Amino acid sequence: MTKQIQPGIFLHTIPTEKFKTVRVFIRFSARHQKATAAARTLLTSLLETNSKHYPTQTALSSRLAELYGASFGVSMAKKGALHQVNVGLTLVNGKYVADDELLAQGMDFLKEILFAPNIKEGAFDQETFAVEKENLSAYIKSIDEDKQSYASLQLQQLFFKEAADQQVPSFGTLATLEELSAADLVSTYQKMLENDQVDVFIVGDLSESEAEQLVSVLPFPQTERVHPEIYFEAVADNVITEKQEQEPLTQSKLNIGYWTDITYEDLRRFPLMVFNGLFGGFPHSRLFMNVREKESMAYYASSSYDSFRGFVNVQTGIDAANRDKVLHLVAQQLENLQRGEITAEELAQTKAMLKNSYLLSLDNSQALIEGAYLDNWLPQAALSDEEFLRMIDEVTVSEVQAVARDIKLKAVYFLEGVKADA
Repeated sequence: MTKQIQPGIFLHTIPTEKFKTVRVFIRFSARHQKATAAARTLLTSLLETNSKHYPTQTALSSRLAELYGASFGVSMAKKGALHQVNVGLTLVNGKYVADDELLAQGMDFLKEILFAPNIKEGAFDQETFAVEKENLSAYIKSIDEDKQSYASLQLQQLFFKEAADQQVPSFGTLATLEELSAADLVSTYQKMLENDQVDVFIVGDLSESEAEQLVSVLPFPQTERVHPEIYFEAVADNVITEKQEQEPLTQSKLNIGYWTDITYEDLRRFPLMVFNGLFGGFPHSRLFMNVREKESMAYYASSSYDSFRGFVNVQTGIDAANRDKVLHLVAQQLENLQRGEITAEELAQTKAMLKNSYLLSLDNSQALIEGAYLDNWLPQAALSDEEFLRMIDEVTVSEVQAVARDIKLKAVYFLEGVKADA
């Protein structure tokens, strides 16, 4: 059940008796931009660490303990062209601890976090700011040491070479982070409160009217909010961008980016899901069984897809000498699917795994939230559970073949492992 409680602010009530907890989740959505990603990410750390009335992390943690050990977190994410700031609180349902005021107290806690941050004289608390800025800086620097993540980001830069914003990860860049001051973060905070679309989700055993009453305590400013486009449309061209680097590693990374025009609203996303499961998404996939197991050419080989950016991503860990052989093998697996070389057993197994994954998600409160978020953002794509499962069941070999034929190679990144003295 979704209700717009004021312009650009939506309440999504998901009543269910599956859980003994109630999850409150507030998402701020804005356009993902290179200039603001680091600031919004740093803001999540500042909001999560303390507030005006809980000025230390210890004080904040003590309050959560008083709320029967409630779990709380502030995080960020990127989906398509959106940058998201997420605030989540999970509490035990008050009826299990004979405390009818527990949910209301939880909302008061969130009100404190969101609307009474630790700001003094126009700037976030300087000590907290300095610590969290250094933590984020250390994290961004550590990406260079995680070669799988590093290679993934390098491929992203190649694939989205025409879009500076999309080249940047959700946490931003070190250069933009270093420029930020504690006063800058106040501006970032105010813009988020005033301009972002806000989605408030409440999952648990409570009614829509009870949810409305709980949310009414949150004093969101009455403003004209921005509803940014969720999709980023990658450019399709015949130019394949390649990049190769060398580092003293025992395992090389070969990542490959393919373009697709299939979006989340397109019903072809169901054949795309099946394609990805057959290509590299599951343990019985072509990349796993042929490139990794049969030919022993990779330590790992998998694929994933992003229907909000038109991006199909293949990741492999290989020996440097096998680069060309692996490129050929990956291309061969795609060509086999393009020719429709799919057995009935493979197709049935892939569909079964997709359906099982979906059914399992129905027992996860965060998965229910993500589904409701997309249903609100893209209502024309909303499907019931029965419809979703039926759409997977009805995918044919020819539909998977058609999807495979439309996928185009766009970028290749190779991080070559060499001897330290090379």
